[in-house]
Amino acid sequence: MPDLKIALLAMAALLTAACGGKPVDPLDGLAEGERGRVVRVIDGDALVLSTGQSVRLIGIEAPAGPSRGSEGDPGFEDSKRALEDMALGREVELRYGGLTRDRYDRALAHVMTIDTLGPKLWLNAEMVKRGVARVRVYPDTAIANAPLLPMEADARAAKAGLWARRAWAITDATRLPDTFEGFQIVEGISSGMQGSDARGASCDVFLERSLLVLEIETSAAKLCQLPPEARVRVRGYVRNLRMEINHELNVELLEIP
Repeated sequence: MPDLKIALLAMAALLTAACGGKPVDPLDGLAEGERGRVVRVIDGDALVLSTGQSVRLIGIEAPAGPSRGSEGDPGFEDSKRALEDMALGREVELRYGGLTRDRYDRALAHVMTIDTLGPKLWLNAEMVKRGVARVRVYPDTAIANAPLLPMEADARAAKAGLWARRAWAITDATRLPDTFEGFQIVEGISSGMQGSDARGASCDVFLERSLLVLEIETSAAKLCQLPPEARVRVRGYVRNLRMEINHELNVELLEIP
């Protein structure tokens, strides 16, 4: 348990450092990928290049658009429009920090504008700063995701973009709505853990006075040592009141007892 406390505190220090001090390019060292002109924006975290390559912006989760009869998530149009305003028609370069393709053959990348039509933009970060996408970390593409968390915190504090809407309010773990599914961000107090029967999970972590269970996957197994009574902010996909936690960055330690 002490090792986890040290690791989480060190992570918090790194995130704090990312907000100030000497500027550091978090994309330095990432593999340079394809270049192309953005010819279509699908939604707030997906676009298409002039080469025909579809791209999924990693480290972020934007509201999903209409699909198979569904109306789409609240804020979809705002998020899509924000990415269109920044990227449509501009030349960009992909940067890879891990897995480069998903099962749909989309490139999984950080995306930088590189032409002279406007300022140089790290599009993944800009979507977070403008409050039109939230941070979501996957273990295979986690490189350079950590600096996005303080950007999200600043956008949330300023009620930028979709953070001004009730639909994006962070949920109190003790006051879950009747319908609670999909990607969510929750704050609560840890109250213990036990081994998990779920496939691919190392343990289940419980939250005080809450029906929500954190399903800690093997890729985030250190979080099974989360100390009781720690106040946390957690993010992940919720199904049947179980939240999948697949990377340590998806659990922010707000207070240690």
